[in-house]
Amino acid sequence: MISDVPFQLIIERTETDKHPESLSCTKLLRFVPGRRRVYEALWNDKNVIAKVFSHTLSAKRHLRREWRGLTNLARRKLNAPEPLFYGQVDDGRWVVVAEKISGSSTALETYQKLHNSTEKLDLLILIGKELAKQHIEGVMQKDLHLGNFLVQGNEVFLLDAGQIRFYGHELGRKKSISQLAMLAAWLSDDWKKDINKLCKQYYEVRGWNFDKSDQTIFWKYLAACRKRAVRKGLKKSLRTSKRFIKVGAGQYLGVFDKSFCRDAEPFDFIERIDVLMDDGRILKNGNTCYVSRLAWNGMDVVVKRYNHKGIIHSMRHTTKKSRARRCWLNGHRLGMYNIATPKPLAFFEQRRGFLMWKSYLVTEYIEGLSLYHYLRDENVPPEKRKTAVQQVKNLLDEMAGYRITHGDLKHTNILITGDGPVLTDLDSMRFHKCNITFRTDRDKDLLRFE
Repeated sequence: MISDVPFQLIIERTETDKHPESLSCTKLLRFVPGRRRVYEALWNDKNVIAKVFSHTLSAKRHLRREWRGLTNLARRKLNAPEPLFYGQVDDGRWVVVAEKISGSSTALETYQKLHNSTEKLDLLILIGKELAKQHIEGVMQKDLHLGNFLVQGNEVFLLDAGQIRFYGHELGRKKSISQLAMLAAWLSDDWKKDINKLCKQYYEVRGWNFDKSDQTIFWKYLAACRKRAVRKGLKKSLRTSKRFIKVGAGQYLGVFDKSFCRDAEPFDFIERIDVLMDDGRILKNGNTCYVSRLAWNGMDVVVKRYNHKGIIHSMRHTTKKSRARRCWLNGHRLGMYNIATPKPLAFFEQRRGFLMWKSYLVTEYIEGLSLYHYLRDENVPPEKRKTAVQQVKNLLDEMAGYRITHGDLKHTNILITGDGPVLTDLDSMRFHKCNITFRTDRDKDLLRFE
């Protein structure tokens, strides 16, 4: 399928009114390799959305599911794009064309632009009320997330009709609570009052009481939702997706955040990495790792290279996965838990044959003082030092709540910034399933921190 826009798409309609339709595709909105592309298009002077299914074996099945979903939503008079027509292009791919909701953006885009917690809660309540209406009509999203809602003013529209299950009756309590938990997972645990408010607003639309038994089930589902969301997010961070691009060049293989390589060539960065590091401001040059601060593509970044230390060392890290990869995943996991750490921008590995040789981690540069130097800086007032100590304590308590241990928790691995403490050096971080191992490693962390 052509990816450069604009281009014309001729669709042979396969409904009762069979005739060709011409679309002018003007913008690529989403691309899932090997499965589908979503375009903004123009049809008879009308703005529409064209979803092109390209999977060799299941394209027609996906089309039917999408069309059935859109028509069922329209029949139940729920807010969703109006289905217009569907058909096949000459290369065998299938296309569904639906109304474009003008002046709208996805709930995810809207949510990410909001910095005020009250505004974020208001948005989720708006979505929660629409979700309640869908559940009353027997509609359940199998893949509920903010990217599957459109927001236009005070109206919410449902997207991805192919991922919807329809029932001939209202959704029962357990299914409804599980869906509500998926929505509430966007709020952190310390927003408990806001989460309860979201639940009560949803229950009000359903005409239900948010009693203690429902609350117990809800919090259980919410914990499970968060775990699933983190697992899914980490998987996405290792492949090409909406946010990331997986790259391979000769001996090198890795993943880049698309924001880091926008209007730039990641292979150029990979090929020049050692020179760029040598020309940057060297922060550490040890036997195990080499750290440099440098500028690339208009961004101030820190690159950490984990050095080759012999064949046995390479074999061990080939089996265990590279330290850069572990830090990349740990950084994204902390980000999903809203625990401050420098944003991971890229990681890549150099291999020789099947062996891991070196690995590189790129993160944003964070301006701040290490806790060690901050507490010893005479220019910092005692009140600020006291505040920083309390913030660090809160950070450690938050980590304990998620059963996270750092593995090398020392004062130099915590930066104090204007926005609070930031955790660095995530090489040895662990996320524990077992309370016994967590307590043991937690005690070691605290002993190291003293």
